[in-house]
Parts: sequence; structure tokens; C-alpha cells
Amino acid sequence: MTATVWLASYPKSGNTWFRMLIAGLWAGPDARIDINNLPERGGIASARAPFDNWTLIESAALTHDEADRVRPHLYGHLAGQLPDDDEDPGEPVRFVKAHDAYTMTQEGEPLLAGRAGAVGAIVIVRDPRDVAPSLANHNASSIDEAIAFMADPAASYAGRTDRQDLQLRQRLLSWSGHVASWLDQPDIPVHLVRYEDLARDAARVFGRAIAFSGRRTTDAAIQCAVDEAAFARLQQQERDHGFAEAPSRVRSFFRKGRAGGWRDELTPAQAAAIEAAHGEMMLRLGYEPG
Repeated sequence: MTATVWLASYPKSGNTWFRMLIAGLWAGPDARIDINNLPERGGIASARAPFDNWTLIESAALTHDEADRVRPHLYGHLAGQLPDDDEDPGEPVRFVKAHDAYTMTQEGEPLLAGRAGAVGAIVIVRDPRDVAPSLANHNASSIDEAIAFMADPAASYAGRTDRQDLQLRQRLLSWSGHVASWLDQPDIPVHLVRYEDLARDAARVFGRAIAFSGRRTTDAAIQCAVDEAAFARLQQQERDHGFAEAPSRVRSFFRKGRAGGWRDELTPAQAAAIEAAHGEMMLRLGYEPG
């Protein structure tokens, strides 16, 4: 039996790096991870292909709300299943990326199916002052536009109605709302990972998260995964071969990866705007203003 664990985060909070660490763990001590062909392929909750294949309905023919009504049943169906036929059937955990906030459908069901969809969630957070410039780079927007997006309780990805997006709609809420939706939901246990702690002591923080997931491993295997997924290595691979998951508009997906870089990228007014919008959640997570 393979249990599903969500890798939940607001965009640009370190989810992809965490998945690279998992890939390093799956690959083993003598293997090199390929950022464009990861050995762990749990995918993302908003992918259209599983929806279309299971329902035999093209998700493009549905409104966002109609698709959302089906999604809890999809995740309940997929829970416990292996993502690919060539995965090791002995693996106890399947990690699935989710940028969706933890929300309810119009019928009052958890969009991600609650306990029927996963046994738990690793929730990855990052100082919103560092999220803003990274999000601006990812969205090809200005930093001010990114700050406004992060403060919008109606913010979403793939939520347009005038064209077909590659993924299902992901309701993000505001940055604070997104984090609160995961930490305060009563359905499944969560394990909180701060990006800054992961950057400071990756082996310890990653090891504790993997232990939470239920996958057995060793300290040596964790350290090998950390070494293999070092940010400099990921950056070099992207320079040499590109990164298939990066939007075409993004020059560099693995941009800087350091904590506290906002001090060099935000104006005092921009930092103050983020702190004013998200100060309460920042303090809850240990991010001190100013």
C-alpha cells in the first residue's frame, strides 16, 4: 500500500527544491538526479491528465467550479496508487505537489479529499519578503504586482476563462490565507518546513520531514540526497540542459535560493507593504518584521 502525502506550498516557497531532495533520496547514493527526469514522479494535484483519464471527461469542457466538484473523488480514487507502472511497488509513500490552498468545494467537501485523499501534508513556507521577488521573476511581473497578488484573497493560478491553461485552477488565496488554510485545517496532520531552516540545516530538516511521511531511511541516505540536490548543482543542470517545468518566460528557475535575499531586492516601502499585509502570519511562523 502506498500512502499519499501532499507537498503543499504557496508558489516559490521551495517546493521544487524539496522534490529534488526527495529525488536524491529515491535515486540512491550512486546515482545522479536529472532535474528533467526525476525518479520520484508523484506529479502535481492540479494536473489535467489524471482528471481526464479517470473521469473520461475532458476537463477543458468543464468550468472551474464543475471540475472542483469532481476533484475530491479523483484524489480519493488515486490515494494509495502508484503514479507509474515502473515505480517500486514497495515504496510506502507517494509525494504529490500541491499549490492549492486547502479549500472546500461548493458542496462543502475538502477539495483535496481530506483523509480520503492523503495521510498527511508537508507544508513548506518561506518568508513572504523572499517569495515576492521570486514570484515576480516566475510570473514575469514587477515586484509591486507580485506583492499585490500575494495580498489578494481571490488569487489563483490557471484560473482564466478566456483560454485553456495547462493545469486545473488552483485557488491560492492570499499568502497568509494559503498558509493558514493548511495549518488550521482539521482533516489531516501536517508537518511544517520553513525554507530558511531547510537552507540552514538541510539534512536535519529534510530528515524530520521524511520521518513524518513514514518512509524509512538512514542518516547517510539523507546526507547523500542533500549533497545531490545542492542548489549549485541544480543551477548548473538548468544552465546546461534547461528545466522542463520552468515557464518559457522565466530566464532562470533556480534563481538564487538564499534566505534573506529580500534585503537586496525590495525597497523599504515594498518590505513594509508585505509586513503590513502579512505581519500576523509572519510572526506566527517566526519571521520578524524589518
